[in-house]
Amino acid sequence: MDEKIKEQMRKHNEILTTYATKSEEAIYLKPYTEDIRPAFFRDIDKIIYSLAYIREQDKTQVFAGIEHDHISKRMIHVQLVSKIARTIGRALGLNEDLIEAGALAHDLGHVPFGHQGEKILNEISLKYKEGFFEHNIQSVRNLMVVENYGQGLNISVQVLDAVMCHNGELALGKYEPRSKTKEEFLKEYNNAYKEKNSNLKPMTLEGCVVRVSDLIGYLGRDIDDAVRLKILKREDIPESITKVLGNNTKDIVNTCILDIIKNSYNKNYILLSEDVYNAIEALKKFNYENIYNKAMSEEYFLELKEKFKALFEKYLNDLNNNNENSLIISSYLNNMSLEYKTNNTKERIVIDYIAGMTDDFFLKEYAKLKTL
Repeated sequence: MDEKIKEQMRKHNEILTTYATKSEEAIYLKPYTEDIRPAFFRDIDKIIYSLAYIREQDKTQVFAGIEHDHISKRMIHVQLVSKIARTIGRALGLNEDLIEAGALAHDLGHVPFGHQGEKILNEISLKYKEGFFEHNIQSVRNLMVVENYGQGLNISVQVLDAVMCHNGELALGKYEPRSKTKEEFLKEYNNAYKEKNSNLKPMTLEGCVVRVSDLIGYLGRDIDDAVRLKILKREDIPESITKVLGNNTKDIVNTCILDIIKNSYNKNYILLSEDVYNAIEALKKFNYENIYNKAMSEEYFLELKEKFKALFEKYLNDLNNNNENSLIISSYLNNMSLEYKTNNTKERIVIDYIAGMTDDFFLKEYAKLKTL
């Protein structure tokens, strides 16, 4: 019976194209026991049950410190990216399981308060000689090291690579995969702490789909959120952009998906038409000038900076003095594996702890600090 079920579960392999990544090609960093699920399908299950995934429901997407029930949190963005990527993947005959796993995990390393929080934590990480902090690399670290109480989740290298290379801030007209070994993936991952490389190429075509879908996923949705908050009006978007892409999530997503499918069908790359690519670049520039650069005031950013610094120093002091009353020890470190405790500096442990916080937990911890 098990073999028949396995066969049924793997039937999707029969409709995959030549350029798709088959489930049996999955590479793992540690041995694993097979069950009825295909490899990347099993990775999805591990990701959605992870603690980092659960916490995305209270992490900033763009707008922080705003009480509004209809403004996107990180979890919504991740789900939108997953749906966009799976739509493209199905149309192109790619492995939807690999795509879904990469999409759902791509932002697990995002810190409280979005990219602004990431910017602050990067400064702290560099100051304490822990290297660059980038959310895509922290997402991989969560999966390989931090989750499962410091033992990692043993996710396939193809999924880890799609997560690492997902950079949606950099738009490209063409996305081509670059074949990698397990060792080459690990080298790129480790080098990311030493030098910034915003254009890492995914090792699979599915990873390329995740990357372009991240870009598509945030452009339109962030406009919708900005309109709800009355930061801008749809009429503010230049007609040169809207006549190509539209001016809302539905139209922008639909236009981009159809364009990618049309230009990428039966090819070993993901391609955008020149018109759509140019419109995306223009819209991204418009969004930065009219949304992202205005989403957080300089005063609030400086306030956050002081809070990150204060919490980091408090937790580091607690570790150095073995303060068992501190949550970083009682609630976090005491539950982690011996391997995690042994192989990481105190500074890295504090970075992991703060990076994993939700916005609300971060603010509550800071409020407690102020009462000491």
